[in-house]
Amino acid sequence: MSSILATLLAGCGGADTASPAAQAPVLAATIKAVTQARWMNVKYGGGGYVPGLIYHPTSPDVLYARTDVGGAYRWDAATASWLPITDGMHVRDGFYHGSESIALDPNDDQRVYMSAGMYVSDKADGRLYISTDRGDNWTYVNLPFSTGSNSPGRAVGERMMVDPNDPTILFYGTRTQGLWKSADRGQTWQQVSSLSSTKMTQDQINAVHWSGVVGVAQVIFDTSTKGTGSATQTIYTAVAPDYASAAGMTFSMYKTTDGGATWNGIATPADTAGMYVPHMVRNKDGMMYVAFTKDTGPGAAGPSRLYKFDGTTWTLLKKYDAEQWVNFGMGGLSVSGTGATTRIALGVTNSWGNWDGQPVVQLSDDAGATWREISAMAPHTGTEMWAGWTDDVEIDPNNPEHIMHVNGGGVWETMNASAAKPSWTRKVDGMEETATLSLMAAPPGASYRLLNSSGDIGMKVYTELNKTPTLGPVGLMNNGMSADMAWSTPSYIAAIGTSTWDHPTVGGAYSTDSGVTWTPFAGHHPQGLTNQSDLSNVAVTKPGNIIWTPNNAVPAYSTDNGTTWTMTDLPAVDPTPWIFRGYKVVADRKNPNKVYAYNPGGTWWAKGSETQHFYTSTDGGHTFTESAAFKLASDYVTEVSNVSVAVNPNAEGDIWVADGRAVMHSLDGGVTWTKLSTFAPFWGANATWSYPEVWGATSIALGKAPIGSKSSASVYVVGVVNGVWGVYASDDGGVTWRRFNDDKHQYGGISQLAADQSVPGRLYMAGSGRGVLFSY
Repeated sequence: MSSILATLLAGCGGADTASPAAQAPVLAATIKAVTQARWMNVKYGGGGYVPGLIYHPTSPDVLYARTDVGGAYRWDAATASWLPITDGMHVRDGFYHGSESIALDPNDDQRVYMSAGMYVSDKADGRLYISTDRGDNWTYVNLPFSTGSNSPGRAVGERMMVDPNDPTILFYGTRTQGLWKSADRGQTWQQVSSLSSTKMTQDQINAVHWSGVVGVAQVIFDTSTKGTGSATQTIYTAVAPDYASAAGMTFSMYKTTDGGATWNGIATPADTAGMYVPHMVRNKDGMMYVAFTKDTGPGAAGPSRLYKFDGTTWTLLKKYDAEQWVNFGMGGLSVSGTGATTRIALGVTNSWGNWDGQPVVQLSDDAGATWREISAMAPHTGTEMWAGWTDDVEIDPNNPEHIMHVNGGGVWETMNASAAKPSWTRKVDGMEETATLSLMAAPPGASYRLLNSSGDIGMKVYTELNKTPTLGPVGLMNNGMSADMAWSTPSYIAAIGTSTWDHPTVGGAYSTDSGVTWTPFAGHHPQGLTNQSDLSNVAVTKPGNIIWTPNNAVPAYSTDNGTTWTMTDLPAVDPTPWIFRGYKVVADRKNPNKVYAYNPGGTWWAKGSETQHFYTSTDGGHTFTESAAFKLASDYVTEVSNVSVAVNPNAEGDIWVADGRAVMHSLDGGVTWTKLSTFAPFWGANATWSYPEVWGATSIALGKAPIGSKSSASVYVVGVVNGVWGVYASDDGGVTWRRFNDDKHQYGGISQLAADQSVPGRLYMAGSGRGVLFSY
């Protein structure tokens, strides 16, 4: 998930204003009363990494899942599904749409604390979200340190804990600033300088950037009581080698017996030197179980060790050393029971369950004296990945036969852990954590409804919205970047994506049977395999005729199903590193000879040296002519990740462009343009010469209009109207608009749109790491 940069950035950025002399005709619009739609997910099921599962220690079925980029979920036992609890996050909150740690109050199962902020730095840019109704509603406070929900080592912990004896007290193990404490339920925080007062600089953070700064990894209250009103005095914490080096600390574990006033280092076994502590747990009998592993994770490699610690003596329970074919680390850890019959579940990372007995989830029922494997080659429902990043394992506090573990694609569970071969099922209903890179709705009469190109899972063809899709170029692509179909013959589909390790020369593929079977392109765009970013796109004019546009490259066309490719005559783009440049190319649905190409220029600071450009082709995308009117009307410059082009499938030459700042409309194939005055950026505290806090218009789609509509298609736009960001809809060609979503359904930002061509009012949209939603 962390590689999907463009998806996470869509909907945030900059704008500028066109000079008065360069304005196109302006269409004034009316805003209708708010009539929001209802929303549910197009089902994929899981799809992303779940770093942590958090049970309430005493209330049955009170369970939360935190994700790295896709918000957080609460388990709903009544429906046996996950409920998203962060969908109300605004686009301005997109940086916080991932949780580094969740803490529950042992005395109040309604109270939840969730830290958020995706990437660690030396800034005080973390947030603490607080709920008193299990996440139905949130308030937040700014934290005086940074968090990293999508940084390496994001499964360690939990970092944040509530004192079970005095729940006004919270401790937080930060990545770069040591241990912090709150004495007022998270409202204010102070660094626990008695442990360390070091605050790492950005240079120190950068020095360990690729492995990630883990810092103070966990807090454990050494108590079996709760609600006494007196603060717990004995506390353990683990310190990673990165922070220990920066702070001059010489131990990987510390203990206080006076509530944090003083700390003493704990000498850990010599064979754990330089290792991280991904998890440590306290059993009800007071025994500590501590996992050590060499790398930070996700999916950390070994060598690794599992020890138990009684406060004086360390006892080795399990170890893995690098061997010829394996290098296993340790991740998840959970215990149940007491004494000699303690049940231990251990997640083994950097393991894929490739053979019977290969460690994935190791189980001991005698406090670590003996072990057996309960996941590798055990019965698993479905064919989805089930091993890999086993970075958290949880034994249900109320049912030791019920064990769950996470991986890179969601959550698995068994209800019969004691069986010789426990059976495992996916626990992902309601959990949708895919990062969508493009959407394309099918024409009327197609045997499918939607093409969904997403990070990490490739491209999927949906025949039903409530079932996990099975069609697509399975195994040929890692990230699905873009897909399109021949409008007159929708059984013909072309898709592009990033190559896989076992198909390194595949950059695209086509299907002639609505996605049932796929043939890789025999040839490639000259830059198709080297420029495989999330911003690449593809268009299909008719069967066999494909236009491929890699990022930072000129589009090329093929007339023979991708066997040979010829460059178009469009101008080259400046391949400046770290600037999102390129073309958006779309095919006219009424006239397959017409193709439109849009180059938004590059970035806001390039205005003066670059401008936007719009081109039209009348020979199927081989040669193009620039629209002088568009260049004059929209001289604003922005990244290609912040713009969108859509065509009305019911009218030739009816083109809509969201240029980041506003919406432009042409009814004559791009010859003349009208600018809608409806949309405008929200600048906030930013200067108008730089970039706004929220873009004015970033994504656009056209779909089937309702009966009696004044237009042949409904128009949907993600943008800002009268200072309010959201999704807006018009059924009369942009004359009047209504807000289509509401404040409870904002998903930390909305990027891609597609509109159904058969069902009026049905819109598909991509939330920030929240999969695809549709209106109903």
